[in-house]
Amino acid sequence: MIPGNMHPEMKVLLDARGDWPARMSVADIRAAWASYTRALWRPAPENLHAEDIMAPAPDGAVPVRRYHFPDQPSSAAVIYMHGGGFMKGSLDDSDAIAWGFAHATGAQVFSVDYRLAPEHPYPGAFNDCYAVLSWLAGGAMGVDPARIIVLGDSAGGNLAAALCLAARDRNGPSIAAQVHIYPGHGGDHSKGSYVEHAQAPLLTAAGVRQTMDSYTSGARYANDPYAQPLRASDYSNLPPAWIHSAEIDPIRDDGREFAARMALAGGNVCFREAKGMLHGFLRARFGSPAAAREFEAICQFVRSILA
Repeated sequence: MIPGNMHPEMKVLLDARGDWPARMSVADIRAAWASYTRALWRPAPENLHAEDIMAPAPDGAVPVRRYHFPDQPSSAAVIYMHGGGFMKGSLDDSDAIAWGFAHATGAQVFSVDYRLAPEHPYPGAFNDCYAVLSWLAGGAMGVDPARIIVLGDSAGGNLAAALCLAARDRNGPSIAAQVHIYPGHGGDHSKGSYVEHAQAPLLTAAGVRQTMDSYTSGARYANDPYAQPLRASDYSNLPPAWIHSAEIDPIRDDGREFAARMALAGGNVCFREAKGMLHGFLRARFGSPAAAREFEAICQFVRSILA
């Protein structure tokens, strides 16, 4: 069902995705996602270099794609964590988003190919991303430990929040700022946007429950704040945040609530809602001027932190 208040430029996403069967295997979901993202992909500018590297980690090396301008070296780093409900997504699937942030901000961008559920439920993805953060904060790849931003969309927004909570709790690496884009933080499924937009295009409330249950092994980790950041009891002393939700999205209120809790705890947080837009609007930016403006607002925040 297409909501009457949907921004007309969101048709870019609907056309790219097409119709998916009601029931699909994990392999089929991943293949369909790869096809969807390819339809929205554009190549990076020729002067932006991408290289695949392996970041050391306690659970085994983590694949990372580094984007940078060789002729304009930067010590700033954006750790990018892709979306996909913890179940799908890859370096290739998220390539156009990752290179976009490098191109628009001038920072090095490190896109993390974290492990996926259900084969690797929590804490697999979280541990991989925390290991990459720790590696870069140690000065790897010429990164200045004081100029690291964690940024993610959807499931990646969850991971960005989790890294900040854990780094604070563990006296871990310094994080200059955090960016959550249409994040899924484990909100209350019985109210708000989970009900209002339960049947939203591209992402449904039932789909959110399925992927979160897969990631948290059902109830096993459902109350772990590093798995579901809205389960945290303390939102103080966190890095400055930019939190960006889509209006027509069952997890819209997750971003709203995290931002509100940070603000009430005295944190520095900016919240923006993309009016009339769907979950995943970043992928529409090549065919939607409105989505491109939303993307640029995020990049302006990143540039302001790294200036």
